[in-house]
Parts: sequence; structure tokens; C-alpha cells
Amino acid sequence: MSKKTNALRLLDARKIPYETVAYQYDADDLSVEHIASDNGLQLERIFKTLVAKGDKYGIAVAVVPGDKTLDFKALAKASGNKKIALIPVKDIQEVTGYIRGGCSPIGMKKDYPVYLDTSALAYDVIYVNAGQRGLLAGLSPQALKQAAAAEVAEIAS
Repeated sequence: MSKKTNALRLLDARKIPYETVAYQYDADDLSVEHIASDNGLQLERIFKTLVAKGDKYGIAVAVVPGDKTLDFKALAKASGNKKIALIPVKDIQEVTGYIRGGCSPIGMKKDYPVYLDTSALAYDVIYVNAGQRGLLAGLSPQALKQAAAAEVAEIAS
């Protein structure tokens, strides 16, 4: 395995169990569908990390399943904002410390509020980016909640 990412170091430090899944990174296809099919994983168990900015409280991180899309109204409500929008791709690294396609909800530069879609609770193990392109971390939804101090909310549709 490649070097430990911030996300994996944080999981190790908190003694949170996880597994890693390496996948072939494709700069031309960052889609979750591509990652799922390449690794024989269920699309609905791979959660994408989306970084948004609200009009009142700033950055909010949404963790939603690969087979659904972010419900902006629901995220705005969950985060106490009236309006919310994804941050520009060019700002992802500056805001999170991670690059696009390698953004983990765990171990960002700052402790932003993280919102995990309720559908995660249906699974024993879900997969999120482990902090670099080509690497997923598989862990229980409860472990992710603990590691990212995530709040569970219905934010995907």
C-alpha cells in the first residue's frame, strides 16, 4: 500500500477499524460508477465526498451514496443554511487539504461539519475515499460517524 494518508493516520490514531481498497485511478473518469465496476463493489456502498458552502455557516461536507445525488435543499436545512452550493473544483485542495478525486470526509485541514446520508446505516461496511486518488477506506457507518464527527441526515435523492 502507498503512504498513509491523513484520513488513515486519523483512523489508526483513534483505533477505528477499516480496510483499504486500492483502485485504478482514471483521470478521465472520476465517476463512482467506474470505481464500483472496476472493484466489484456495490455502487450504493461507495459514498462520495462533496464539499459545499452555505450562505450562513460556510463549509459543509456531504457524504452521499454513489447511486444518488446530493439534495441541496436537504443539506442546506441540515446545516442551518438557507442556500448551499458546491465549492468550485479549483478550491477543493485549498479548503480541504485533499485533491479532487482524493477527497476524504476524514482528516480534512479543518474540522468542517460532515453530513452522512441516512442510507449509509443500512450497511455493515461503506466505502469512502481514503484521502488519495485510487484508495478507498471501508468501514462501518458508525466508525465513519465517529471519525468524521458526522451527523446523519437525509441529504441524498
